[in-house]
Amino acid sequence: MGTVEIEAPIIKTTKDEDVKEDELSPIEEVRLTVPNDDDPSLPVWTFRMWFLGLISCALLSFLNQFFSYRKEPLVISQITVQVATLPIGRFMASVLPDTKFHVHIPFFGKKELSLNPGPFNMKEHVLISIFANAGSAFGGGSAYAVGIVTIIKAFYKRNISYLAGWILIITTQVLGYGWAGLLRKYVVEPAHMWWPSTLVQISLFRTLHGKENEVDEQETEVQQRTSRSKFFLIAMLCSFLWYMVPGYLFQSLQSIAWVCWAFPKSVTAHQIGSGFRGLGFGALTLDWTVVASFLFSPLICPFFAIVNVFIGYVLIIYIVMPISYWGLNVYNARTFPIFSSHLFTAQGQSYNITAIVNDKFEIDLAQYDIQGRLNLSLFFALAYGFGFATIASTLSHVGLFYGREIYTRFRASQDEKVDIHTKLMKKYEDIPSWWFHLLLTGSVLVSLALCIFLKDEVQMPWWGLIFAAGLAFVFTLPISIITATTNQTPGLNIITEYIMGVILPGKPIANVCFKTYGYISMVQAISFLGDFKLGHYMKIPPRSMFLVQLIGTLIAGSVNLFVAMWLLDSIDNICQEELLPENSPWTCPGQRVFFDASVIWGLVAPQRIFGTLGNYGALNWFFLGGLLGPVAVWILHILFPSQSWIPLVNLPVLIGATASMPPATPVNYNAWILVGTIFNFFVFRYRKKWWQRYNYILSAALDAGVAFMAVLIYFTVGIEEKNLYWWGANPDIDPEHCPLASCPTAKGVIVDERYSISYMEQNQIRAMAPALLVVVPYPGDRVFLDAICYFASGSLDLVGTIFNIFVFRYRKKWLQRHDYIHSAALDAGLAFMAVLIPSGIENENLRWWGAA
Repeated sequence: MGTVEIEAPIIKTTKDEDVKEDELSPIEEVRLTVPNDDDPSLPVWTFRMWFLGLISCALLSFLNQFFSYRKEPLVISQITVQVATLPIGRFMASVLPDTKFHVHIPFFGKKELSLNPGPFNMKEHVLISIFANAGSAFGGGSAYAVGIVTIIKAFYKRNISYLAGWILIITTQVLGYGWAGLLRKYVVEPAHMWWPSTLVQISLFRTLHGKENEVDEQETEVQQRTSRSKFFLIAMLCSFLWYMVPGYLFQSLQSIAWVCWAFPKSVTAHQIGSGFRGLGFGALTLDWTVVASFLFSPLICPFFAIVNVFIGYVLIIYIVMPISYWGLNVYNARTFPIFSSHLFTAQGQSYNITAIVNDKFEIDLAQYDIQGRLNLSLFFALAYGFGFATIASTLSHVGLFYGREIYTRFRASQDEKVDIHTKLMKKYEDIPSWWFHLLLTGSVLVSLALCIFLKDEVQMPWWGLIFAAGLAFVFTLPISIITATTNQTPGLNIITEYIMGVILPGKPIANVCFKTYGYISMVQAISFLGDFKLGHYMKIPPRSMFLVQLIGTLIAGSVNLFVAMWLLDSIDNICQEELLPENSPWTCPGQRVFFDASVIWGLVAPQRIFGTLGNYGALNWFFLGGLLGPVAVWILHILFPSQSWIPLVNLPVLIGATASMPPATPVNYNAWILVGTIFNFFVFRYRKKWWQRYNYILSAALDAGVAFMAVLIYFTVGIEEKNLYWWGANPDIDPEHCPLASCPTAKGVIVDERYSISYMEQNQIRAMAPALLVVVPYPGDRVFLDAICYFASGSLDLVGTIFNIFVFRYRKKWLQRHDYIHSAALDAGLAFMAVLIPSGIENENLRWWGAA
């Protein structure tokens, strides 16, 4: 459903008839989607392109970095810019003067320019979208290396200079461009390297630039009057106004966890029903940021992909998790919250990470031994296990099911005659190789300078940089071929973390820097090549493509860093969830996971987590399981070739369905699957004309409206911390109203370490106090939650519950005055009476039903 063949009409041109049969693309999807003609006279370096492209890049960089720290980090993608800039570009074409003038442009010579060279054309639009794609870090939201700056300042409470941060961000973003440009002849120019994901963009461009009056005869007059531009503006305005409700006025709509509301005192019900901290059973939302965060907009995802994610999500969340947590208590699961990305001690308390970091920003083994081994919540541990399996299964699945096709197409791409698209691109001046050599050399030298002269801030040695760059370079070509032919991109993030954690343990920042240079450099290179293929299909001059990508990346990285530094310095306790108000949006879920990864792989190191010195060595078997899983499917396919459903079993997709969790939560998945099914199955099947005309427009409008309102809310009421105080929006109350979801269920564990009593201490208290009336003062706002969690875990008797919950809540002054007095009086009275009772010595007993 929603395939590229039907997302845009097939446009027949007179020039198509002149194309020879052997020049047509060998890929049917490309023949159906990409036009076979070109108009080299269309201007691309226009004032409109630069004006809208630069603004789009800067705006998306700002918004995506702004949202990245929020509880629901919405990513504004290039599709929003694709839709929004079309009416603006056409408006500029109608009002700007057409005066011409001549300028000399370096490397391009003397050019004739005009503020308005003619109608707004598709090639301008493509370059604007390429600018925007750089602004959204090729769909990632913000530059990956910004996370390093964030964890240093917000989590480790150390400092990193602006210069070191800027160099780190820029070099990790552009390093891969250098060698990617040299690989274009292998994965861009050959027709068999067709990059499926680019066809969606081409379909949208052709749809947007189709004539507005091309409507179906059966459409109503209302549908005919509603142009795409008008629909976009109306939908964006509605999205803008509505976000005020879940974003500020009624925050409980972010996660409608009705199970928690139905059973307000049940820990198990809260664990099952909470959309943010539990399994999210039945949890829904009326907040678009919750729908589109982490998984991106469901309106642009094909239905078959949604089904794959749904199956994997249900298997993991609603089958594997309950059995492992309540049934088997895997890794002492009940000692920790059921769903959390935080790190814990063996007693279930939050692990004090800063205590095990010494002055050299390395692990303090003495302090580590005091706190003990690092522990993960069950889901966080399983997430790493499934991550291992996903990497291994992707390699074996692609090799078995696509290996021959990849090999054949790569061989054919080296020997085949150029297709019509490559032939048309020969009209444009190519990029000199020395451009890429210069970029690669410059990036490496600047990165080496960072590792040598600013090593105290990034920790990574110079040889680590060379190793990371070499690793990324070696994997770029094979993974680019896989992506260009199958649309699957195996990641290197866990592999790079693992390698550096083994080679250089105890250095958290060195580990994340190595991961960023080794993993993101490859990702950027592949994204760079994918955009070049889009330009190849759309007949964009290669030099224009290169400069727009490079300039856009430099601008985006700089804006990302500026916004990050501003927010980190201006928002108190940003990213510190335990110190923020209950309804604060600045919880940084993505950065929290990035920080945890730096601790697990860098500071504590794999040997103390997944090795002999850790608790999770068995998770390494997931590598083997993931590797062998597709082999079993492939053997079944060979044995039963008539069963067409067998090759449709895509284990990497099924196993990796929850790869975004954490930081994504079950309510994100629930909403994403539901909305995606509604639009890409029901609307697509029963209102296909509407879907073709408005589906992508609606997605872009929802993103844009929410983005602008979120920024407006922050600058109007967020900075001054003006809050509402009622059931649906209160900074002191969990807006989801599932406070017990984060409770562990093992005996002897409470959620607030400030008032923790160890299990051994409780046993000692029980032995010394027959009445077991233990009264612990609970100052602070979370006493009620602490007491309920303590009682729910079976650690307090009825009397203690009465005093620590009801008396504390409704007679707090009495309890503050008499708390220890009445406990001591009861203990003393019991002790004296036990001594005075004569029956103990003379063995005199009563003989009746109540004492015999």
